[in-house]
Amino acid sequence: MSPVWQSEDDPDPIVIGPLGWVLVVVRVILLGTLVFGGLFVLLLVRLVEQPICGLNRPVTPFITQFVCRNAFRILGIGFSTQGELMRERGAVVANHTSWLDIFALNARKRIYFVSKSEVAGWPGIGWLARATGTVFIDRDRKKAKEQTLVFEERLKAGHKLLFFPEGTSTDGLRVLPFKTTLFAAFFSDHLRDFMCVQPVSVVFFAPEGHPDRFYGWWGDMEFGPHLLKTLAARRQGRVELLYHPPLRVRDFDSRKALAARCEEMVRQGHARLGEGRRKKGLPGDQR
Repeated sequence: MSPVWQSEDDPDPIVIGPLGWVLVVVRVILLGTLVFGGLFVLLLVRLVEQPICGLNRPVTPFITQFVCRNAFRILGIGFSTQGELMRERGAVVANHTSWLDIFALNARKRIYFVSKSEVAGWPGIGWLARATGTVFIDRDRKKAKEQTLVFEERLKAGHKLLFFPEGTSTDGLRVLPFKTTLFAAFFSDHLRDFMCVQPVSVVFFAPEGHPDRFYGWWGDMEFGPHLLKTLAARRQGRVELLYHPPLRVRDFDSRKALAARCEEMVRQGHARLGEGRRKKGLPGDQR
């Protein structure tokens, strides 16, 4: 398992009042109905879609997109985007703040996440990940060639694969150096000539009166308490995505050069979107 990012400061204490618990109950019911109702519909449609279309998914990604867009409405979190979506075949790379990135990045663009193999076994989340076409990878180097073949198959089918090159989530106030390992698959003889990569900067803005890192999920923080804190917030913040121009893999000499350029674009976009925090004298994009 990859190491997690640790903050120098302890996570903020979670305090949920009576109104917060009411919001938790209401939002759990609505969000659960949306997510698992959407999953049920998706599985039904996939029963027809898979025999006819095979690896292609012309319908079910729209169900995922509908669920993710409306999840933000239920949570009360604002959602906005800038930039044009990539039309070319290829992958998407973004900075990683928390589990909320899954909803944010699926809400506008039909993508398929690349995740560590352990996630497949997580109750609830693992089921959703498998149903929505997530590609699970094993970090064992002996399986690198096998996983590259899986990437090639999915990318040639027109799937947009989403990677988090930082390798871990953070407090959302910084962009960590990008790991280059997964970029190597893009340089295979079967992908390099047509493959493009679109960097995306994702910035979360905390609810008024809360620390800027409110939505961040890092270190040893457990999913349950973080979820409850998010559900209990009376006033929510917002998330903004900036889609950068796609990069052609064939224009780069190596995976390190491509990863460095993607990191630079994501970091610059993250800093620009987070400018409002710095104007208030609050922390912005950091290493």
